[in-house]
Amino acid sequence: MNFHTRKWVKPQDLNPNGTLFGGRLLEWIDEELGIYAIIQLEIPRTVTKYMSEIDFVSSAKQGDIVEIGIKVLAFGNSSITLKCSVRNKLTHKTIIVIDKIVMVSLDENGSPKSHGKTKIEYVKDRLGDK
Repeated sequence: MNFHTRKWVKPQDLNPNGTLFGGRLLEWIDEELGIYAIIQLEIPRTVTKYMSEIDFVSSAKQGDIVEIGIKVLAFGNSSITLKCSVRNKLTHKTIIVIDKIVMVSLDENGSPKSHGKTKIEYVKDRLGDK
């Protein structure tokens, strides 16, 4: 699992219990997965279609740093299936694992669009040796 993003938990990210609001964490996850999928598939109209069970196993408090990790599970014709893990960098505890997230590329009419990708591509591979 590659951890691409870190977020610092600030006062506006807290719930009434003084811990990280689950909705805020899901927003961060959805945004990170969207960005990752758009970059991988090279189609800017890529949206979240499905997320498997969401089970918060720990939390974070103000001042903590959380890391969002992504692993590619599969490429479909118009989709990419990912796994996501979020951990607290300071306590080393897992906050949440989402086993399956499906992101789908869309055309200008909102219909699934084939992306033609079959493997992870890195920027260095796309640019070549120049």
